[in-house]
This record gives sequence, C-alpha cells and structure tokens, in this order.
Amino acid sequence: MTDSSAVRSAIQQLMPQLRQDLEALIRIQSVSADPARAGEVERSAEATAGLFRAEGFDARIVRTHDGAPPAVIGEKKGPEGAPTVLLYAHHDVQPENDHAEWDTPPWEPTERNGRLYARGAADDKAGIIAHVAAIRALGDALPVTVKLFIEGEEEVGSETLPELLATHKDELAADVIVIADSANWDIGVPALTTSLRGLVRADVEVRTLEHGVHSGMWGGLVPDALIALSRLIATLHDDAGNVAIDGLHSGPAADIDYPADRLRAESGIAAGVDFIGEGSAVARLWTKPSLSIIGLDAPKVDGASNTLVPAARAKISLRVAPGDSAANALDCLARHLEANAPWGAQVTVTPVDTGEATQIDATGPAYDAARDAFTEAWDGTAPVDMGVGGSIPFIAEFLDAFPQASVLVTGVEDPDTRAHGANEGLHLAEFERVCVAETLLLQKLGSTTL
Repeated sequence: MTDSSAVRSAIQQLMPQLRQDLEALIRIQSVSADPARAGEVERSAEATAGLFRAEGFDARIVRTHDGAPPAVIGEKKGPEGAPTVLLYAHHDVQPENDHAEWDTPPWEPTERNGRLYARGAADDKAGIIAHVAAIRALGDALPVTVKLFIEGEEEVGSETLPELLATHKDELAADVIVIADSANWDIGVPALTTSLRGLVRADVEVRTLEHGVHSGMWGGLVPDALIALSRLIATLHDDAGNVAIDGLHSGPAADIDYPADRLRAESGIAAGVDFIGEGSAVARLWTKPSLSIIGLDAPKVDGASNTLVPAARAKISLRVAPGDSAANALDCLARHLEANAPWGAQVTVTPVDTGEATQIDATGPAYDAARDAFTEAWDGTAPVDMGVGGSIPFIAEFLDAFPQASVLVTGVEDPDTRAHGANEGLHLAEFERVCVAETLLLQKLGSTTL
C-alpha cells in the first residue's frame, strides 16, 4: 500500500467492521464521573484492550493503585530502526445527563443524516477506532513501531495521568505522539490543533450576615449576599465584555476568518444577543482569557422567603490564554475578587482545579508528514493550524514527560459535534477521512527522518 487511493480503498472496505466496533464501544456506559458505573469503565478498558490485542498488540490494563481508573497500554513492533509513534485516546465519556434532551437514546448509536448520535460517539471512542482503523489497514506492513495509551479518566481531570506517565515512561517513550481528542476546522476542512487554553476553576463565597434576617426590618441598611455577589461578579468584565482582571496574559491569534453567520449557528447564541469582547473572533476564542459563571448557590425563586440572604456562592470558570500559567491566573483572580468586595463583604476564594494552557511549535518533519497526510485525505484541502478555546490539560503532561517528541493533536470532532452535550454526534464521512489520514500519516512517518 503506497498511495492514498490504496489507503482510501482499504479504509472504505474496513468501515462496516469499524462502525460495528465503534457501536459496541459506545454501548458501554463508561462514565468515569459516576461511581455506580465504575464496572462499565472497567468493561470499556477490557473491550479497548481486546480490539488492539486482535491487531497484534500486547495490550494490557494499568492503573496507579487498586480502584484507580484503568488505562490501556501496549505495543506492536515495526521494522528495526523505524520511528516510534504513541497513539493516545480516552475510553471514558461524559455523563449523558437528562435523557429527555436527547432525540434518540444516548447509549444506542443511531444514524441520522450522515451522523452517528450517542454519548461518546465522537468524544472519544471514535478516536480509539481511528487508531484501530490505521493499524488494521496497514496490517503486517506496519511501517513504524506503534505504542498505545488509552486513558480511562480524561473526563474527570486525568488525576493519575502524571504518575502513570512516570511509571511507564520507558514503555511509552516515542518520537511522535498522536493525540486524537480534538476537532477539525469544518466539515471538509481538516486541522491540527496547535494551542489550547488552560483552566482555573474556583468557588467564591460572599458573606454579609451571620444569619438570615427579615428583609423588611433590615433591608436598606444591611446588604444581602446575593446583591453583593452580583456586584462582585459584575466587576469581572468591562462594558465591552472583556475580562477585566489585571495581570492575565493575552496573545496573538492566527489570521483566520470565522464568519459571523457561522459563529452564530455553531455557538447557538440566541437571536438578538451580541457577542462579547474585542478583537478577532479567533483571538477571543483561542488566545485571550475568558471567564464564565457556571454555577450559583442561592435560594430558589420558588418558595423564597422575605429574608436577607447571609451568604451566596458562585463557581467561576476562567480559561487561561496560552503563554500564561494556571498559578498566575488563579492568583490574579483571587486578588481581584478580594480587592473588589462591595461594602466590606467577606470574600472567600476556594480553588477547585487547574489545568495548564498549551502552545505547540508545530514545525518539523513530523508536522510536515501530518500536513501532507491530511491534505491527501481531504482531497487537496490543507489543514488549518487552529487553536481551541477549551482545555485539554493532559497535553501539557505529555509535553513535559516527553519533551523531545513531536506532539500532533488531531481529532474526529467538527463544529456541530456537541461533545459533552445532548445529541453528541459523529459525522461519518469526516470520520472516514480521519481514518484515511491517520493511516497515511503512519506510512509517511515510516519513511521520515525525525
């Protein structure tokens, strides 16, 4: 198999079985955030290992300690002296949440209009099957040594990942790491992800009273915590919607047009609502910080009494621009909140979790091979070097653990995938192109001096 047409033909013939393997994985409810489904996560790891064992890998399940989430590692040897490629994906998935929000059952893969809908269909069980596809298409003609790391806790923060990488560092060492957990720019337009924002999540509590008191007796003199929290939250953005926290980093973005009509369609923004912030759309999404309030603890509207609320809490999600650190962002956020407390309200900031931003220098022979492979797989359309506004903190872990490796961040998602939400869907034609591209990539890396 030496040309793209042969690869395309091989993948096309394999697609029915690949689709069957994907649907079998999807039906396993491997929700790592749900302790009641820990057995399903185990079953998912076993099924994943079985897929690669069938292709000649010595795949096995590893974990840091009893009860820790299961990962799958393995290896299949290529020619002596050939480059080594580590393939990453994750087999755990997000909770499906309210089934009523799904048009079809979340654990039963259903095809509609060229998409396969189910939880995990794209994020990230299709990433696993894309790896399987390339290995299966190449068969005994594998041109590189391939190693595996299929994680089982990505959706809950990859807590044990640093220890796993340290423990199995020699087994996982590679010249190139392919991380299949991102997206393409559009249907018909591939991408390499070269930057991702980091993440700081923190809870802020505002207290104005030792206990609730009658709003009529004390209102007008004593501030209630909800008003104080609202005023504090309002200081986090300027009038244009830019994050107004001193000390945060912003960087330049690629010169990529993101048309307003596409932005409105893909974001789901309501009619008449304006976008916030200043600068290009991709800068606001990829290389500038953003801040959202993703949760509030306060009395419900239904049944609320005429009582001044003594304390209120909010959960803050701060996306950290590439070039900044999570530690600096957390420090800047805490200082801002404490300095802007209205009326002397007591403010307590409690960090929840953090993840580092990533900036990849996507130059060199491995990236050249990837761009050539993607261009061929997408019929002459070259990949976009894109940023991602979301956070994949484990990529920084791989960069730290294997600083000499070329890290290629790819994926199967598209702008309408709806990962983490209801009606998550995989575009099947794009998925086939992803499988072709990865097969071509392994071929090209086999003949590349790295």
